[in-house]
Amino acid sequence: MSSPTQQDEKRMSFWEHVQELRTRVIWASVAILVGLLVGLVLVRPFLELLISPLGTNRPQSLRPAENIMVYFKVDLVLALLLAMPVIVYQFFAFILPGLTPRERRLVLTISAAAAVLFALGVAFASFVMLPFTLGYLQSFLSDLIQPNYSIDFYISFVTQFVFYVGLSFETPLVIAALAWLGILSPQQLRRGRRYAIVLIAVLAAVITPTPDPFNMTIVMIPLILLYELGIILARFTYRPRPSYSSVERDSLPST
Repeated sequence: MSSPTQQDEKRMSFWEHVQELRTRVIWASVAILVGLLVGLVLVRPFLELLISPLGTNRPQSLRPAENIMVYFKVDLVLALLLAMPVIVYQFFAFILPGLTPRERRLVLTISAAAAVLFALGVAFASFVMLPFTLGYLQSFLSDLIQPNYSIDFYISFVTQFVFYVGLSFETPLVIAALAWLGILSPQQLRRGRRYAIVLIAVLAAVITPTPDPFNMTIVMIPLILLYELGIILARFTYRPRPSYSSVERDSLPST
């Protein structure tokens, strides 16, 4: 049984952690506030960048306050992007002291890889996929239907599109995690390569509804490369599940 002095020390340690967490949250909040102020200057050029794939078309405002709502919504997105380095730093500064050196290296490596893959996905979606996708969607039945988009709906569509493509670029890390858990082995991934390519082709057809093979190939190539990267990572992270012998199984408690 722990003494009152030991309990007081533990209680003080707990409140010290709470105080540190409070400090980290305050610094992250200040970073977001600064990002909001800086974002006010960057909203217009950022909106011009988002609207540029539409070409000569311009989105419409269908509600009286829609322009203002979109303005501050984009400002919030910019604030989070600008403040993200500070938020990430405060997060790691809080959790890393409680980890072992091996756990720190693992967390930092995975976080860096996830950030790089997500950034590559966002760049690929913004500069490759989005122009082709919007170009096709605008030309589809254009002789019968005039494409006029609400600015609020358009911004939501673009940000969600870019976000989900960036998220799909985390596939290698997901595969590596499944291999580390023993759910998938590198051999299974290699044997299932042909099925994965078929699924990737279907996914590419959904993401890019253009009927020509050129645009589908543009989407398929990075997804196939991500799958192959996942196989390579699985070779290093795979841990087979423990198999029990008959004696060990007999010694397990029965339910």
